[in-house]
Amino acid sequence: MSTVRALSSSNAIKIPSFDEQRWVINIRRSLEEELEDDTQVPVCIFNVPKALISHDPNSYTPQQVAFGPYHYWRLELCDMERYKLMAAKRYQQRLKNGLKFEDVVEQLEKLEACIRACYHKYLDLTCETLVLMMAIDTSFMLEFLQVYALEERKTLHRVPSRGMSHLVDGRKSAHNAILRDIVMLENQIPLFVLRKMLEFEISSLDFADEMLNSTLKGLCRELCPFKRIESFADNIDVSSCYHILDLLYHILVPKVEGSSEPIEDPKKSTEENGEITMEQQSSLLKQILTAIWKLLLKINAFAPLSLIEELVFSKPMKVILKLPWTILSKIPGVSILIKPCVPFLSSEEEEEKINPENGSSAIHRPPLVEEIAIPSVSQLSKSCVRFSPTKGNICTVSFDVKTWTLYLPIITLDVNTEVVLRNLVAYEATNASGPLVLTRYTELMNGIIDSAEDVKLLRERGIILNRLKNDAEAAEMWNGMSRSIRLTKVPYLDKVIEDVNKHHNSRWSVKVCKYFKKKVYSSWQILTFLATITFLLLLMFQSFCSVYSCSTLLRRL
Repeated sequence: MSTVRALSSSNAIKIPSFDEQRWVINIRRSLEEELEDDTQVPVCIFNVPKALISHDPNSYTPQQVAFGPYHYWRLELCDMERYKLMAAKRYQQRLKNGLKFEDVVEQLEKLEACIRACYHKYLDLTCETLVLMMAIDTSFMLEFLQVYALEERKTLHRVPSRGMSHLVDGRKSAHNAILRDIVMLENQIPLFVLRKMLEFEISSLDFADEMLNSTLKGLCRELCPFKRIESFADNIDVSSCYHILDLLYHILVPKVEGSSEPIEDPKKSTEENGEITMEQQSSLLKQILTAIWKLLLKINAFAPLSLIEELVFSKPMKVILKLPWTILSKIPGVSILIKPCVPFLSSEEEEEKINPENGSSAIHRPPLVEEIAIPSVSQLSKSCVRFSPTKGNICTVSFDVKTWTLYLPIITLDVNTEVVLRNLVAYEATNASGPLVLTRYTELMNGIIDSAEDVKLLRERGIILNRLKNDAEAAEMWNGMSRSIRLTKVPYLDKVIEDVNKHHNSRWSVKVCKYFKKKVYSSWQILTFLATITFLLLLMFQSFCSVYSCSTLLRRL
């Protein structure tokens, strides 16, 4: 009996580092608590989707400092803990009415349920651990953000402390590293926690709100790629935003009515518009001829046609046709000449074996992320398209069909821009219920920027303010942001893309180029085949003339 118990205990499933007693206590406590209204505190801090974080993990993972519970225990970020503790001590010295840091922690414990509700991931932390973590991180963030507090004259009011002078100095690399960490999706702290702790420090709720608004707007002005926006964040209610990244998103992205829809098939859209392209005309002609052929085969009067079809496409006939080519392919030198003709002689069954896309294996392949079909800046410039900068956000993107002018907002590219845009796109993908406007904008910029020459043209037009090393680095940044969660439809941006493509495709130079690509360049295999046949005939004629002396034969004729 003891042996059986020993075997059963050895085969039992054990979960490492799992405290059963603690789990039971937490479950019972949760069941005893009253049911709260979840709609008041929606989930707003998410994990970055794997499709995005796998492409560039460093843009979504804190590199300098962790805020909140998601990355708090990473060993490489422990060096900043002493700066956090120093900031917490200085925060305690600034508290009014004899309050201590422990008193602030006790007040934050009342907000524990709201704090947990903000995070999408389950937080396996005690109340004391979570609240103390939030208090220390918020103390550090408030002291760091003081350098962005805006005065009434809209000038930066810098108040660096001795312990953080090298961190708040914008000329140091550590400062930009912390800025990038602050804007990351998984590194957010709810704004109501910042507001609560600032209220204890200032002892005035109204002044705390005013201070928080000016500080966060100054921070967003520093982080926002569209720095030339007129009336920057004047219409944004900071108290209605969930965290810093959410505030920055509302400044950049306008509210667009409508639901997120997948991009329509271009074939369907052209059918609805009544416009048929050359490719559709050729495919339509093929369908008509195929239908006529099938109709003739069904009529008894044309029975010989079916016999001819069976004879031509029978396996013996295919073997007879392939036999000379099989012999020629064994001859050295000739195999190179007839190689381009092999695709014309291969059967459909062999093509299905060679091409896995036609088989069932294509079903198991993941779908490809499509890039917006739009010409690059260089190509559009050759089509007489003008580029004009606008002082606004994404809603200012437009195309004037009369003047052939594409209007784009002025965007500043620096060391923080890529991380800011990537995390904003990730936040939009996880939280936005409507169209993915920012994602569509990044796809548009990725579509028109292919090389450093495209960046140079936009920089010369004043649309891109490049503070990176060179134009090639800026082009690489845009080309690396093509990955998205899903394809979406944004009406006004899609209209811009449609108008630009319509203008570009209407140019005679583009039509001629497309015609040559379709009719000439695509028929290189046929031309190679004809050249090979001509070459073989000339060789045969030369051999014949060398034996029978063609010159004497021609004289007799």
